[in-house]
Amino acid sequence: MENLPHGAARLTTQSIRSFVLRQGRMSPAQTQALATLLPVYGIPYQAAPLDLAAAFGRAAPTILEIGCGMGETTARIAAALPEQNFLGIEVHAPGVGALLKLIAEQHLANVRVIQHDAVEVVQNMIPPGSLAGVHIFFPDPWPKARHHKRRLIQGGFAALLASRLQPGGYLHCATDWEHYAQQMLEVLSAEPQLQNSAHPADGYAPRPAYRPVTKFENRGLKLGHGVWDVVFVRKP
Repeated sequence: MENLPHGAARLTTQSIRSFVLRQGRMSPAQTQALATLLPVYGIPYQAAPLDLAAAFGRAAPTILEIGCGMGETTARIAAALPEQNFLGIEVHAPGVGALLKLIAEQHLANVRVIQHDAVEVVQNMIPPGSLAGVHIFFPDPWPKARHHKRRLIQGGFAALLASRLQPGGYLHCATDWEHYAQQMLEVLSAEPQLQNSAHPADGYAPRPAYRPVTKFENRGLKLGHGVWDVVFVRKP
């Protein structure tokens, strides 16, 4: 059995259930994309380490994106950074179908998709030290206090993610909920494998140029809502 980082051995999909599976309405295009494109660009879940170079047909820096939503941000970043591989994880079928459609329309050869729970994927499929970066953009904030335990960014998962990063690799989280931003900063600052990239080191990072501003984020900014980016890097 792999030696997991401190706290990760107790990490299970029951300990963090950061999503609620909703059937959602599937458009005909999304349904068609799932049927025809998932076998092409999808990677089936398996409880065994994934050969990333074989999955993409090349060896390149790999970025893991957890929670792709409807795929617009993933597709935009992948199109702008063709020299990197992007592995997206999303559980909701409409989002997976939408991302697959974008991949095909934009001929994005550097994107693959796994439709499964992110905790299990990271724990069982992502080899230690294999990732150049992790993106977690606007995860479900679970704003009610009694639901905070469902938030994805918690100590055990932070340790697990850090163990999958190569030295110098980064973990980039973004949220428009200030309390969740504070929790992200607190949790990641407490993880000994990571260090804050922001200056001063106890603050938030400016939005990196590669992260596009979504239409929903832009709408919120116009209404005066805040957005916080938290970027930590794996220590050597």
